Order: sequence, then C-alpha cells, then structure tokens
Amino acid sequence: MGPRRPGPGGAAGRRVMTRARPARSYTACAAVTAERGPSGATRLTRLRSDGPLALRETPGAVHMVGAAAGPLGGDELELEVRVGPGARLVVRSVATTLALPGDGESRMTVRAEVGEGGHLDYAPEPTVAAAGCRHRALARIDLAEGATLRWYEELILGRHREPPGRHISRFDVTAAGVPLLRHELRLDDPAVHGSRAVLAGARAVGSVLLAGPGFTGTPPRTGEGWAVLPLAGPGVLVTAVAPDSAALRRRLRAGENAATDADMSVSALRSGTS
Repeated sequence: MGPRRPGPGGAAGRRVMTRARPARSYTACAAVTAERGPSGATRLTRLRSDGPLALRETPGAVHMVGAAAGPLGGDELELEVRVGPGARLVVRSVATTLALPGDGESRMTVRAEVGEGGHLDYAPEPTVAAAGCRHRALARIDLAEGATLRWYEELILGRHREPPGRHISRFDVTAAGVPLLRHELRLDDPAVHGSRAVLAGARAVGSVLLAGPGFTGTPPRTGEGWAVLPLAGPGVLVTAVAPDSAALRRRLRAGENAATDADMSVSALRSGTS
C-alpha cells in the first residue's frame, strides 16, 4: 500500500507522524446538521468533511465517501450528526468500509442527536474487519421526545478466505432522557465469538434499531438466523447472523419487515415520514 493522501478536508485531516516509525494515522471529525426550513423542507446547515471522512450531499441523502484507505490502526475518526426538530436526514455510504491493521487500535465514533419530531435514517454499507485489524466502533445517539430512528449496521468478519481481525462495537441510545439501549458486541476472541453461544461460525452479523412512538409493545419474533427483540422503551432491535453478506442482508430485511406494524412501517421510517 502506498502513502496515504490527505482527503478533501486538507490540513483539517490531521496526520500524526512519529519519528520512530513511518506509520501515519488520522485524527478527523466530520459533521452534518439538518434543520427544518420555514417552508417545512429539510435543509443542510452544516456539511463538513475532514481527512478520510468526506461527506457529499445527494438528492434525498448525505453520502459518506472514503477519501483515504482505512480506517487503519491508530486512526481516530468521528462523525457528528444533528437533526433539528421536525427535520429529516438520511445518511448512506458509497462503499464498504475496510478496517485494516496498523499502529494500534483504530476507532470510529458516531455521535447523533435528533430533535423533537425529527427523523434519522443511518444505513452505511458494511464494515469488513480485515485480518490483523483492531477496530472499535462506537455510536451514541440521543433522541428527543417524539423523534424516530432507523439505525442499520452490517459487519463482515474478514475478506474472502482470510481470518477476521478484532472488532468491538458499542451502541448507546437514549430516548427522551431515558436509556433505551446499551448494546456491546465484542469479537476480539475467536474462541468465544466462534462458539454456538455467540456467532456459531457465522461470518456476517448485523442489526437494525427501529425507535419511535410506533414501536411500543412489539412482540418478539424469530426466523432463520434473525430475531426481533422488543425493548423496554419505544423501540425494537433486529439482529441477524449469516454465512455471508448477501444472506445477512436478506435476513435483516426479513426481521425488519417482521418488526413493523400498522403504526409505523419500514417505508415510513426509510422515507422519514409517518
């Protein structure tokens, strides 16, 4: 792999270099803010790229674009997402994220706030934990009263015919000031996560969190490789495991469809309307 190049954030993507080793790492923070305008339409009032985190506005969504390889070990990346009261925001990515080995642990943190009556649909392409990586993914979401959320994640354990690296994910969600979900998945010991109690040899794992007033009292359901888990508050968590990415996506879709009811459909969540 050749030298990494600064992304569109220019000097804002701060490359940290050490004299003892040629390794380079990024410390970067990108941000997007969506607010409801006077006409009722959502407008972006802030769109900031930084280093390898490039954000691009497209019709109907904001897309994350990888402006450099990685994350590599040692990278500290952060994305701030704010959705104002009554606003709607869809976040996607243009390609898979490949977590690679490097100098230490890499970290990706997403902090999101959704105002009263606002909606956030966050569904990037999968993350692949390449052999030798040590990656930590953190998400902290704060939902105001009446806010809705669709949060979709997929993780692939290693590239084709290679063992996976180490991956730890943590997901904390608060709704109207009350904890809604505290979820951690540690895939840092193959002897543990390969057991029948965790992934049972599955190479792909994912989840969908659906949160909002329409998700109270949703019954638990299960299917082949997926489960619908109602939460104590206004939300439901869909989890799935599969042998590969294509099967994982099918199972997450089946679980998400099973989790919806007449009050709030998947199509409403994805479009940001109810």
